[in-house]
Amino acid sequence: MEEDFGFGGPGPEDRANAAAALSAALRREAATLAQAAAGLRACLPGPTDGGPISDVRRARSVADAASDAALLAALLLDAASAIAELPSDLPARLQRAAQRVGLGPAMLVPAIRAAALALPTDDGSARIAAALIADELGSALAG
Repeated sequence: MEEDFGFGGPGPEDRANAAAALSAALRREAATLAQAAAGLRACLPGPTDGGPISDVRRARSVADAASDAALLAALLLDAASAIAELPSDLPARLQRAAQRVGLGPAMLVPAIRAAALALPTDDGSARIAAALIADELGSALAG
């Protein structure tokens, strides 16, 4: 006769805690990207001055990097909001969010996996749930 001690995967509360932690981590990453975008934009010359970057090719490169960082920050904020709710159609919502900013949904996978690895909690069940959520989303978005 086997006894069931109630051990299994993370429960609904653990998944909710993981979703909240993942959402917070994605918001922090979005803030970092937004700061990077603002810093890069500050390096661009204005219409009346040569500024620190006078070469047009360098200015274009800096403007492109600032734009990419801002777009990814916007996508991460959208993803953070969706993940916090943990809806049943989460992969589809993330794909639509990526389409709105013109990026592929696979762009979210590294950020979500990094967020799962960097959870600021000692709650083991939430960490496991975050890793499971990240793995499920990674599989759904990368393909």
